[in-house]
Order: sequence, then structure tokens, then C-alpha cells
Amino acid sequence: MSGRGLGFSGGTLDKLESIPGFRVSFSQSEFLEHARKHRLIVAGQTADLVPADGLLYALRDVTATVPSLPLIASSIMSKKIAGGANAVVLDVKVGRGAFMETLEKARELAELMIRIGKRVGQDVSAVLSDMSQPLGRAVGNALEVREAIDTLHNQGPADLVEHCLIVGAEMAFLGHAASTPEEGRRRLAQALESGAALEAFRRWVAAQGGDPAVADDPSILPAAPVVRHVSAPRDGYVGGIDAREVGLAAVALGAGRQRKGEAIDPAVGIVLGPKVGDAVQRGERLLTIHARDENAAEQAQQRLLTAYEWSDEPVLAPPLILDIIRS
Repeated sequence: MSGRGLGFSGGTLDKLESIPGFRVSFSQSEFLEHARKHRLIVAGQTADLVPADGLLYALRDVTATVPSLPLIASSIMSKKIAGGANAVVLDVKVGRGAFMETLEKARELAELMIRIGKRVGQDVSAVLSDMSQPLGRAVGNALEVREAIDTLHNQGPADLVEHCLIVGAEMAFLGHAASTPEEGRRRLAQALESGAALEAFRRWVAAQGGDPAVADDPSILPAAPVVRHVSAPRDGYVGGIDAREVGLAAVALGAGRQRKGEAIDPAVGIVLGPKVGDAVQRGERLLTIHARDENAAEQAQQRLLTAYEWSDEPVLAPPLILDIIRS
């Protein structure tokens, strides 16, 4: 069970709804039956499924309570409990692009959610992962779906692939599909390489009412009318990318909500080029902006260029995974 975008962060449901026909609303009985039949479901809150969280979720976005640890923990775990899970892997982001900017706060949140899970008999693991810069390259709803499809075709960004393998391996281990996380990772890598993971994606999309053709033809996803390529302003190394500024720029383009009830534009967003640690030459493509009009693209460009730090000396990329906490 997932949610909508909050503040500068994207929402899984918003992203998936960029797939034509994709359905995310189910009654409790439908949710459980769908899970039993298809073994995979992503849904949101309804009148039957954690309805209070749906109300609180929308209010948090407009009452400056998005970073509240108790509200974050209760929102996340209420959905995991209502869905009937007995094993949960939590991806707890750390850095400027996350609600938890420090490792200390991220540990506190992770341990709080693990305690909640243990009280209701769940096995819970928390993967603390870096979000000082965006994960992968795409920021925006349809753009991120396209990137996920590329990943299932073995053409995804290396950091996104690695992150998925680590989190998925932990889930395979907790779900008793593998005797160790290492075995889980091997099985996942095999599924990716054989095409089994892509086929599972097709079946899942079709089961939730979406067009499974998107798995082989992402061009059916919404596309923005303005696509602007932005060049690097100088030679050097990318020393940092402020993930929060990138997220806020995407929201300003229309990929997120600035006020409760606003519509999401599924087509707009940003695709990054070089990441932290990469060498760049002046004039090389730095990023691409997908916008509704030229004015929006220009404003996004000005903001995004300020999100970059530069170095004349080589820079190490930040570690992808900071820790794994198990119950």
C-alpha cells in the first residue's frame, strides 16, 4: 500500500497512474483477493483501507508536518499492517532529498517502525539508503516509470539497479524465498537477466487495469510538449547534486503538488546526466527538462543549475547503502 506525493517527494501512486488505465483503488476484499490471485499489488488508501491515513496524508502536505517522525512511522506502518504483511522491508532514505536528512534521524525512524512491526508480529528490516542526490536519473512520474521499464530491460542506471537488488534481496530473505540475502540477490539478478522480471511486470500492470504494452513500448506514456537539454556550464567534476532542489524544481514543473488537491502532470520532470563523481566538459549535456511550456522550462533550468556543486579535483560518489537494520 502506497501514497501520493508529499512535499518535494514523488508518490508511487502518482507515478503508476501515468500508465494508461492503471488502477490503484480497491476495497479491502478486492485488495486481499487480488494479492492472493496475482501475488503482487500496489494500492492506496480507501474508505475501507486505512481511511484515517488518507486524510492525514493530505493534511501533512499542507500543515508543515511532513517531517514528523510519529506521523511518518504511523502512516507507513498502518498500510503495511492493513495489507496483512508478515514481513516488511523498509527503504529509509537519508539526505537532502529525504525527510530524514541525517543518519541519526533515519536510524531513529527505522527503529521506531521496526518496533511497531514487532508488536504486531512482523519481521521487519530497514535499508538506510543515500538520497543526497537523486537515485537513478529520472525525476517525474511517467519519466520514472520509463526508467523502471528500462531497468527491467537491463538498461537502467547502475545505482538504481544496485539499489533494487539490495532491497529485493532483503525481501526475498525475509519472505523465505532465499536462505540468505546473498542467495536472494542471485535469484533476482537471474530474473532480471532472463526477462522473468519484465514478464512479471507485464502481468502485474494488466492485472491492475493498465496497458501491458507499456512494458515494450514506453512511448504510450504521457510526454511533455517541451524538451529542453541543458549543458554543463564548466569543465570539472560533479561535486554534489541537491536532491531536494531537484525535487522542488520537478514540483514547480507540475510533477508534484504545492497545495492539497492539485492535479499532477504525469509528463513533466527532469532527467539527469552526469552524477556525483562524474567528469564533465563544458557544453556536455548535464540534464534534460520535460515541461509544459518554455517559460516553465526556463525557470526550472535556472533553479536546477544552482543545485549543482562543482570540483576541479576528482570526487568520490556517495555510498548507496548506509546501513541495514534487522529486527
